[in-house]
Amino acid sequence: MVVFFKTSILAYFSGNCYLGGIRKHSLLSEGVCVISVMSVKVYDKTCLGVRVELPDSPPLLLVVAEKGFVMCGFLNADVAEKLGVAAAVVSGVKSFEDVLNADVKAVTSKAGALGVSVGMKGADALKHMF
Repeated sequence: MVVFFKTSILAYFSGNCYLGGIRKHSLLSEGVCVISVMSVKVYDKTCLGVRVELPDSPPLLLVVAEKGFVMCGFLNADVAEKLGVAAAVVSGVKSFEDVLNADVKAVTSKAGALGVSVGMKGADALKHMF
């Protein structure tokens, strides 16, 4: 089961920043929202979801659990490995739900030690990172 809680940070290009439980899709479609932070429930645990809107590009997405995270292909798995963190990479994602449903394409050795493997779904990788 996946449940999203609306607890977003909205940052505007004008430099003004607003914190609150407001997340309007119309703002996203207009390119106004730069960074969104949401609670993402995966099975019976809660993760932190970070979405960064980028100009003329799909968003950068990251879902963080207690012992590691699942990241979109914008982030570098080789650097995550060098830093010794538990990370899994998914690609072709545009939403948190996509991250959770996508197949893992790469894992760091620390994520592998937690039971995360290539081919499992993002949600299952996060389950190993609690």
